[in-house]
Amino acid sequence: MSVRLSTPSDYTGLIDKYETWMFDCDGVLWQGDKLIDGAVDKNVLFVTNNATKTKFIGSAYATAVYISSKVYVIGMAGLEEELRDEGVAYIGGTDPADKTLEPFSLEHFTLDPDVSAVICGLDTSINYTKLSKAFQYLTRNSGCRFIVTNEDSTYPSAHGLLPGAGAISAPLRYALGKDPISIGKPAKTMLDCIKAKVHFDPAKTIMVGDRLNTDILFGQAGGVSTLLVLTGITSESDITGTNASTIIPDFVTASIGDLRSAGP
Repeated sequence: MSVRLSTPSDYTGLIDKYETWMFDCDGVLWQGDKLIDGAVDKNVLFVTNNATKTKFIGSAYATAVYISSKVYVIGMAGLEEELRDEGVAYIGGTDPADKTLEPFSLEHFTLDPDVSAVICGLDTSINYTKLSKAFQYLTRNSGCRFIVTNEDSTYPSAHGLLPGAGAISAPLRYALGKDPISIGKPAKTMLDCIKAKVHFDPAKTIMVGDRLNTDILFGQAGGVSTLLVLTGITSESDITGTNASTIIPDFVTASIGDLRSAGP
């Protein structure tokens, strides 16, 4: 059973107990570009499935580390930046030639034989051309791998839910009739990337997230404690009543801002 945090002593005890805090970002620290109040003065890691963000340990970084050869990208600038930083060659992405609403024709398409994977992340400029090119590489380049930065069906914006990276890759999954390799939470690949960059003691580490099937599962798989906040995807009805999820966090609080009520 989860521990419900409510009093200043609850929050003080929690902060004192854990030295390393892993935070999901969307729905925990912000909604869209709107910040959620609250901060913790600890060893803080930002662990996000949002592949559009950089300077975090995110699914874009984990994907870039996982890949070593040329890729075709469905995604945005944040994913491209991580690939460049890791020395991974790529095509597609924000290339103006692919950001088009013009009809796609195979007559004018030349397959790049060096592309060995298609990486699909969140892409707010998704179109038929990108999907078609990705499909060609996955079906015509021998051994080309289908990789997604994460499988989040939605993500919370400042004004409500929007389709997530999992929704962007869904047409390819349907057309190919197979599931991709997922790199982001709750996959172990993400945790391996964190361990490669940062030393932490799992017994003194807590994962803070808003999504049961990614953030909380990720923490549980990594052997760290978990704190669920209710400012993003998961609501009270998801964790109580007869239809409550079987994924049970260690702690629950309404918002990350509640931690500010901790005593001195």
